Amino acid sequence: MAVTTPTMSRSSASTTATSRPSCSRAATSIGSFDFVAGCDIAYHITEPVLFAAVVVVHEIPGITPAVLRFAEEVVSAGFTVAMPNLVGTPGRGVSGKYLASSMLKVCISREFTTLATNQTSPVIAWLRALARKLHAEVGGKGVGAVGMCFSGGFALGMMVDDIMVAPVLSQPSLPFAIGGKRAVDLNLSPDDAAVVAQRAADGCQVLGLRFTGDKLVGDRFSSLRSLLGDAFIAIELPSQNSNDHSVLTEQRDEESVRRVLAFFAEKLK
Repeated sequence: MAVTTPTMSRSSASTTATSRPSCSRAATSIGSFDFVAGCDIAYHITEPVLFAAVVVVHEIPGITPAVLRFAEEVVSAGFTVAMPNLVGTPGRGVSGKYLASSMLKVCISREFTTLATNQTSPVIAWLRALARKLHAEVGGKGVGAVGMCFSGGFALGMMVDDIMVAPVLSQPSLPFAIGGKRAVDLNLSPDDAAVVAQRAADGCQVLGLRFTGDKLVGDRFSSLRSLLGDAFIAIELPSQNSNDHSVLTEQRDEESVRRVLAFFAEKLK
């Protein structure tokens, strides 16, 4: 099944729908995922379609082997998976130099709101368009999404559209938690926050995950509780090490992975 997606330029979050973007290099395969090299956005649609679509949005530095492992498990659970490549090289392992390079790209890109408060990152408009296209072509009860680290809060912004019925926020870290205001900010404009709050009041639940000692998350879980009320399901894991951050990947917690897959199954099957 061919699934068309929007493309995104590096200078804006355009939501123009097109077929797969043309590329200067051949596609590469990693596991069950095919990544189109040389493009601003790489993605894969799994087949056959059994239930619904889930958008997996990677963390910094990119689509690492640990992110791929998690995405493969979502595939194995019966979902079609789209995995945009927002920064980095698919399949490349984590290193200090790679982390620094990807962090720099995120910081200077206009697609991500890294410091400003009360603003929705422009890339979320593209992700919403991607979710709408997936739902139109895959079907099902709706769409799920999981973000991690800098993308951790993106699924919250995607809730502006009613088709987002299974949003998962893993260690949401934008804007960067520098100062008290940024540490509690949810990367949402006031208008988007109002829509998200109403959807939560109408019954759309949100799953959030973090390590309790993760300073990058700041105090956002308190903000999520205030915004979402009882619709917010928090999984908060005691930190064992000072660098505990990536709940589903690098510092993977097996029970949390199972909880996320169960959440998708409950909401989408």
